[in-house]
Amino acid sequence: MAFNTSGKKKGAISDINVTPLVDVMLVLLIIFMVTAPLMLNGIKLNLPKTKEVNPINLNSTQVILSFSKSEEYFLGKDKILANEIIPQIKRQFKSTKSEVLFLRADFSLSYGKVAKLMSYLKRGGINQIALVTITEEK
Repeated sequence: MAFNTSGKKKGAISDINVTPLVDVMLVLLIIFMVTAPLMLNGIKLNLPKTKEVNPINLNSTQVILSFSKSEEYFLGKDKILANEIIPQIKRQFKSTKSEVLFLRADFSLSYGKVAKLMSYLKRGGINQIALVTITEEK
């Protein structure tokens, strides 16, 4: 608390000093801006490189299925079994009110394995599948 030394008013100044509050909030904002994109990329995949066609910014409200080099499946960050893929995706579609599945498949997987997965998803009623790649450097 501060005191007035000018002599015009007596007593304590009751104004709140908001500068420290603003400083803390800006630091928290920067921390969240830096860590938010890293939260979805926790699963290490070597994605194929392509020229940018449709830029996609993945976020936690989208349904993202990752298919790793060791043929493990991850929905978001959670590891799931092969027989749980369709029910889990449909459950997430309902909770996120989305109909698009973003598929991240490791580059070292054979084309046939990714095609079989996509066929399995289509037979399960998941018709809108977007393949996620990274932009190749010029």
